[in-house]
Amino acid sequence: MKRVMFVCKKNSARSQMAEGFARSLGRGKIAVTSSGLEASQVRPEAIAAMQDIGIDITQQTSKALSDFQPDDFDVVISLCGCGVNLPSEWLTREVFEDWQLDDPAEQPEIFPRVRDEIRDRVINLIASLVAVPVH
Repeated sequence: MKRVMFVCKKNSARSQMAEGFARSLGRGKIAVTSSGLEASQVRPEAIAAMQDIGIDITQQTSKALSDFQPDDFDVVISLCGCGVNLPSEWLTREVFEDWQLDDPAEQPEIFPRVRDEIRDRVINLIASLVAVPVH
């Protein structure tokens, strides 16, 4: 089972929604957590956007990337373009992607659009990680 870390600046919105989707859609297929370059609080708008589609992230908490070890993860996904600020050992995992999604914290009206973009990307990520190699 692949171990996935979603990371963003403050672990308050995008990475929290990605973690929620991955937990819901990837249950039994991947192990997932999220963190930020710094810890903060999960934004109420992120919780509401996910509740609108039936996913509860109220038990998730904001965590600092420094609380984790890179070797404990196979996949690292940056959601905000913060990949350039990550320590190099996080960039050399089996898979590293920087999705560079718009920050809904600065424009709360885009939460639903960003949430849907995250859902689509998480679906594709899970499919790529659990695909059976063709021989």
